[in-house]
Amino acid sequence: MALILAARRTAVMPSGGAFSDLHPHQLAAPVIHALLRDAGLRPVDIGQLILSNALGGGGNPARMAALFAGLGHVSGISIDAQCAGGLDAVAMAVAYVDAGLAPAVIAGGSESFSQRPLRARRAADGGPEFYTQPPFSPFPGQNPDMADAADALARSLQISRDEQDAFAVESHRKALAAETALRPEIVPLLGQDRDAFARPLRQQVARRSKIVSGSVSVAATAIEADGAAFCLVVSDRLARGAKRAVTMRAHASVGGDPMLPGIAPVRAIQQALAKSALTPGDLSVTELMEAYAVQAIACLRMAGLAESRTNLSGGALARGHPIGASGAILVCRAFHELQRHPGNALCAIAAAGGIGSAMVLGSVG
Repeated sequence: MALILAARRTAVMPSGGAFSDLHPHQLAAPVIHALLRDAGLRPVDIGQLILSNALGGGGNPARMAALFAGLGHVSGISIDAQCAGGLDAVAMAVAYVDAGLAPAVIAGGSESFSQRPLRARRAADGGPEFYTQPPFSPFPGQNPDMADAADALARSLQISRDEQDAFAVESHRKALAAETALRPEIVPLLGQDRDAFARPLRQQVARRSKIVSGSVSVAATAIEADGAAFCLVVSDRLARGAKRAVTMRAHASVGGDPMLPGIAPVRAIQQALAKSALTPGDLSVTELMEAYAVQAIACLRMAGLAESRTNLSGGALARGHPIGASGAILVCRAFHELQRHPGNALCAIAAAGGIGSAMVLGSVG
C-alpha cells in the first residue's frame, strides 16, 4: 500500500514578487530536498518525479527539476491538467507505487506566472497572434473566460457579490491567524517563509475592489502566483511504520460542463466519498480550491460540505493561485492539517474545460 510520507511546499508569492526570477525547476528543487531530509531518504531511493505545470510552454519541466535537484537518474513525467494537475500528480504517484513501478515517487506541481512564456498562434498572414488563455474546449461557444464563467455560476446559483467578498475576507482572516501553524510545511526560499498575499481584509475594502466580471470582484478572485508543492509517496515497506504518514483512500477525476467549470468538483467529490464509503460528516478537514469565491461557495453548498471544517488555515484567495501547483498545495495542506486533526480529509479542485478532481486522505494509525 502506498503512503504519503511527507508533504512540503514553498510560500506562495504574487506574480512579479519575490520569486519572479525563478523558473519552475528552481522553485521545485528546495521542496524536493526538504522531502528527502524529512523522510531520511537518499536521492537514489526516488524512482520517479511527476510534476504538474500549466504555463511552462513545452519541454519536460519534471526532467528539468529532477536534474536541478540532483535526481539525474530519474526520467521525470510532466503533466498538464491545468489547475487540477498538482492533485492528479499525487494520485498518479500513488498508483505508480501501488503498481510496484517504484518504491518512492515525488509528485506535485511547480508554476511560475512570472516566468511564463509569451504565447502566440500562427495568424492567417503567417505572423504571430498572441493570446493569454488557450482554448479549453474544441467548441468556440464553450470556451468562456474564467471570470465570465465564475459570474455565470454566481448568477445561476444567485450568489451575491457581498457573499463572495465576505468569503474572501474570511479566507484572509484564517490565513493570518494560522501563519505560525503554516510554517512547518513551508520550505524557506530566498528568505520567504510565509504566503505574502494574506492581509487584514475588511468587507468595506473588498467592496471597493474592481469588478472582474459581473458580480465577481478582484478581492474574490485568487491572484496569479508563483510557487511549488510536492508530496513523497512511498511503499509501506519503505515507510517503516512512520507515524506521520497519510494514505490516499480514493481519487476521482471527472469532466463536467466547460461553461460552468467551477462546479465540476461536485461530482468528483461525490465519487471520491462514495469510493471511500464516507459522507461529508465523516471529514475532519477539507481543502477546497478558492480560484474564485463563488466557485468555492457553490462547491461547499452543492456537495454538502461543512464550511467550519473547510480551509481551516485560509485558502487560495488569501494565498494566490500558481496553477499547476495549486492542487498539490491542497494535498500538502491536508497532510499537515491531519497531523492536528486526525481522521479523514478531502481535497477538491476545479479546472478550466470543466474538470473536477477530488481526493480523500486518511490518517494512518
